[in-house]
Order: sequence, then structure tokens, then C-alpha cells
Amino acid sequence: MLMLLGVSTDMTQREKDVVTTLIIQGFHDLAKEAGTTTTGGQTVLNPWPIIGGVAMSTVKHSDFILPENAKIGDVLVLTKPLGTQVVVNIHQWLDRPERWDQIKHLVTTEQAESIYEFAMYQMARLNRNAARLMHKYGAHAATDVTGFGIMGHANNLARNQTLKNIAFELTALPLIHKTTEVAAVFPFFRLLEGLSAETSGGLLIALPPENVHAFCRELEQLDGYPVYAVGHVVVKPEDKINEENYAYILPNFPIIDVIPPSFPNEA
Repeated sequence: MLMLLGVSTDMTQREKDVVTTLIIQGFHDLAKEAGTTTTGGQTVLNPWPIIGGVAMSTVKHSDFILPENAKIGDVLVLTKPLGTQVVVNIHQWLDRPERWDQIKHLVTTEQAESIYEFAMYQMARLNRNAARLMHKYGAHAATDVTGFGIMGHANNLARNQTLKNIAFELTALPLIHKTTEVAAVFPFFRLLEGLSAETSGGLLIALPPENVHAFCRELEQLDGYPVYAVGHVVVKPEDKINEENYAYILPNFPIIDVIPPSFPNEA
């Protein structure tokens, strides 16, 4: 892997020494956890500290699960909860009274810290185990869920399928606790539309229905967090048979409320 590092120009030298060292160490630690090494990179100056990377790998063609073979009846499984964009903003708004005052009746400072810590752990968790289990349990297609939100990526994945008469039907969304209420105050997140951006999100996987339970159980054992069945691959209605494949969310879909284990008691 190559490391791309932005060193903050707005920090004191002492802050730079501490923060930059921790960021670099964390990058090395996760590279090691992923079974790879850091072989170089680039450092730039930037107002905010930034870390990223470029990964390269050589594998056999048989090691790929091409994202194009979803079957009618497949279950759509999501390996991480949604709402990281909202959570990060909630945490930033602790220092912005004009925003915080609009939501402090919905979430306390302690609760904001709790969901922020939980979201950080989710973003730091690798998708490695989920990717390996895709092979074991015969996944037909998958995508990560990042900047386009679950709907954006589900749409892209649906359009990429070999079968041209299918749609991805999302029947539930797992949302980090408190994000639904805050997103109702700030609709621009478009959280309930499935369009809120995610950072380092999970995998959306099309699995044969007979393998879903075993996949979810084993991944939960390995990663220590729940996995969510969020939809199905279905036949498109006849009036849309000539359109591109697409994804949609069922009206009045249930929300899976994902409460961090250490969440402070509700008032």
C-alpha cells in the first residue's frame, strides 16, 4: 500500500508531532491487520490532517467474485450500519452552538460522544472477513457502500447485473441510534432516502437465501458486530421491463435501530 498523508498547517508543532505520529501508526497497524505493508507514499500540507492510501494487488481471475451475477431471490445483506455522515456532523456540532442548539433536545453530549466512538470503530473495521466469507458462502455480487449512500451503490450494482429483468428491493435500513431524529431536523442528509454518504462503509452482498443465516452468524462471530438482511433481488414489474435495472426502498420500511453497547441511558 502507498500512504497519502496530509499534515495539518493549523496545528501547533506539538499537536502535529502527536497527531501525525498516531495517524501514521494507525495506518501501519491496519495495513498489517489486512495482511499487507506500507511501501511508500506522499505527504502534503493541508489545513486538516488527512490519511488515505492506494492499494495494489495481483490475484488469479478465479479469486474474483464479479459484481454481476445476482439471482432472483437472493437476499441483500449489509455488513455495517448506516449513518456515519450524520454521526460525524453531530460530533462536530458540539462546537457549533448554532447547530447544536437545534438538536440538543434529541441527543445529549454524552450520547453524541458514544455514537461517535461507535461510528469510528465501524469505519475502522476492515471488510476483509466479509470478503473472505463471500467466497465460502457463494455470493453472487457485492459492492461497498460509501460516498453515494446505500441507494446510490445499490442502483449501480443493480445496473451492472447480467440479468436485465431484476431490481434490488431494500426492505429495511440499519441506522445508528439517534441519526434518524437528527436527520429529520436536517433533511439535507437524505438519510431515510438511502442517499446519505458513508465513510468506510460495509459491503452490500447478494447471497443465496439458503446461505444467509450461516454467513451472518460467522461474520458476527469474527467481527463482533451484527450483520443485517436489508432486502431482496426481485423481478421488475412488467411496466418497467424495458428500463435499466434499478434499486428502490419499500415505502414505510422498518428502521433497524443500532444502539452502541456503551450508549448512555435514555433520559
